[in-house]
Amino acid sequence: MYNAFFGFKESPFNLTPDPAFLYRSRQHEEALANLIYGVHSRKGFVVLTGEVGTGKTTMLECLQDFLAAQHIDFAFLFNSRISTEQFFEMIAYDLDLRCTRTSKTEVLFALNQLLIENANDGRTTALILDEAHNLEWDVLEEVRLLGNLENRRGKLLQIVLAGQPEFDRKLDAPSLRQLKQRIALRCMLQPFEEAETIAYISTRLGRAGMTEQTVFPPALLPEIHLRAQGIPRVINAICDNLLLTAFALESKVAKLEMLDEVSEDMRLEWPGKRIPVSRSRFSERFADYTPRDQ
Repeated sequence: MYNAFFGFKESPFNLTPDPAFLYRSRQHEEALANLIYGVHSRKGFVVLTGEVGTGKTTMLECLQDFLAAQHIDFAFLFNSRISTEQFFEMIAYDLDLRCTRTSKTEVLFALNQLLIENANDGRTTALILDEAHNLEWDVLEEVRLLGNLENRRGKLLQIVLAGQPEFDRKLDAPSLRQLKQRIALRCMLQPFEEAETIAYISTRLGRAGMTEQTVFPPALLPEIHLRAQGIPRVINAICDNLLLTAFALESKVAKLEMLDEVSEDMRLEWPGKRIPVSRSRFSERFADYTPRDQ
């Protein structure tokens, strides 16, 4: 609703993962390079971990774009709250296996046939699992067993597991030591440093059409970083709310008072947080605003 007011071509701080808005920080470049290398070089298992909101799903979206451009067959499982039966059924649907998809035995035979055919043609096949920390133990065991499919040139199925830090702790369990030993590459996404947050905000605004960042004053940017704790998803939410508040007040520049208001509404916690501000004239003015279609 504020795009025309600020001159944006599109919303700069959407919460949905969008590779077009990828900020190529050093760690994100390294993570994406590891994912692509792991699949392309047939390393078998690659693990990507990171706190909530640090960009794991965006990395997986970028990886999928690469695989599609390279005509590499892959299955992407985004819902990890599944049984073993659902796990094999979802693989069969994503890889379009010609078999009875509710039969684990038939799925395995069809999958093995596809993997062999692709390998003979010099092609690889990938399985990507998001939210891997939620996978049940028996599903993880099935994942490990799929990793045993190989020939003399390497693994037939490249498996990418992405999850929150607790997934690393889960892999430390004695029952998963065989899976842990098979992991060839690991990468972890950390929250941004302050300079990265500032560059991240500027990059997203630039890709939305604002080549010279004028909305967030230099003195406000460190505060945004502090309150977001360097988490990209929280940075997006804060900046989106700040733009909305500034738009409601017909201001082209965000101010600290607006950030205080947004922080209170979002119930943010951060080191050195002051006593919460009371609801101010910003929210009072915006309370009766009725959203319109863009």
